[in-house]
Amino acid sequence: MHTNSVRDRACPRWPAMFVLVFLLAVATAWAQVPAAAPDEVGMSANRLDRIGEMIQRAIDAKQISGAVTVVARRGRVAHFEARGLMDIESNAPMRKDAIFPIASMTKPVTAVAILMLVEEGKIRLADPVSRFVPEFKEPKVAIRRSDSAGEGGGIYTVPAEREVTVHDLITHTSGLGSGGVASEATSRIAPRDETGTVADWAAALGAAPLDFQPGTRWAYSGLAGIDTLGRIVEVASGLTFDEFLRQRVFEPLGMKDTAFNVPEDKKQRVVTLYRRTPDGLELRAVPAWLATTTLHGGGGGLWSTAEDYLQFAQMLVNGGELNGTRLLGSRTVALMASNHVGGLYEKAGRVGGSPGKGFGLTVDVVLDGVAARGDHRSTGSFGWGGAFGTAWWVDPKEDLTAVLMVQTPGGPLRADFQNAVMQAIVD
Repeated sequence: MHTNSVRDRACPRWPAMFVLVFLLAVATAWAQVPAAAPDEVGMSANRLDRIGEMIQRAIDAKQISGAVTVVARRGRVAHFEARGLMDIESNAPMRKDAIFPIASMTKPVTAVAILMLVEEGKIRLADPVSRFVPEFKEPKVAIRRSDSAGEGGGIYTVPAEREVTVHDLITHTSGLGSGGVASEATSRIAPRDETGTVADWAAALGAAPLDFQPGTRWAYSGLAGIDTLGRIVEVASGLTFDEFLRQRVFEPLGMKDTAFNVPEDKKQRVVTLYRRTPDGLELRAVPAWLATTTLHGGGGGLWSTAEDYLQFAQMLVNGGELNGTRLLGSRTVALMASNHVGGLYEKAGRVGGSPGKGFGLTVDVVLDGVAARGDHRSTGSFGWGGAFGTAWWVDPKEDLTAVLMVQTPGGPLRADFQNAVMQAIVD
């Protein structure tokens, strides 16, 4: 007791402000994007609190079990919060470093890998896919048959008017595995074997018929098209796709928790997946396309944290650079964020179909923030979401990045998050 008293006299209590700054520094020491008080970056602290209030309402309504949200402006984090539970059954609280399956948020990472190799002269966006995967030579397009009653009677194929290009794949205008008339034939000819590799599957996909003539429509190719881009990265770089991402993207950006397979010592941080039902949230098994430990394609499959993905998003809003590490040139990022499909995305319907928006290289692009009804992002913003409810975007005009991590898809949460973020900007 006496010793403690002596120590207390020798080391008086630190001023409260110094303690706060010290703790903040410790919490963000490993992060590439530093923290700031909201008013230092033109945001209102009180209004940023509405993000958490919005998330809590969704939790209370049993729409989600929990979420992690992070917002940065002018290169500094103004909001970073975890709410709810990462696992309902064990009552495990959500943690800021929780690891989520990001599904199609893998696609923009794939686009960056492709564009890095474009800048190095190893890939051209105009290249035919057959340059890298020979099986894509002489593609066929499926046409639906009609019987005498005018009803569907299977398909026949005709030669494609041209080969599928890298640009077709990266903009979802290839017709490859996009849920159209060729779906049954594609599943039969090129089943996705989760015990195989992306090299195996890309080769098999080369023989699958297309849903339409390349470049004539926008239709989302959830796995096939962008997975094939992962194989193109392998051929062009000489590295497996997962190794390319680790060496060239994740490690340089400090994305220490992002990978296709979560190591054993981090599995306690993995969130549990849920689906929404009339009776509340229900446990959802990890789907086979995500559980694979060998088929590392570009369309989905990465696991990440909100903090990790913020590094990636911040690199893009910075024009391809983060803290002295440059992955892309600024003009290449601008190309990624430009509309490449004319009016095809607006006409797409199922996944696209929104006025005021176009589609870039694996990202949607807000062309007119007023016309894009239900979307609260500024004109020029770009980003994408994932099948389990995650979402991100960057806003070059506002120098802003935002990431939402959840483990239950559907509902109005993404739009509500956009609204909560944007209303917090006060300058």
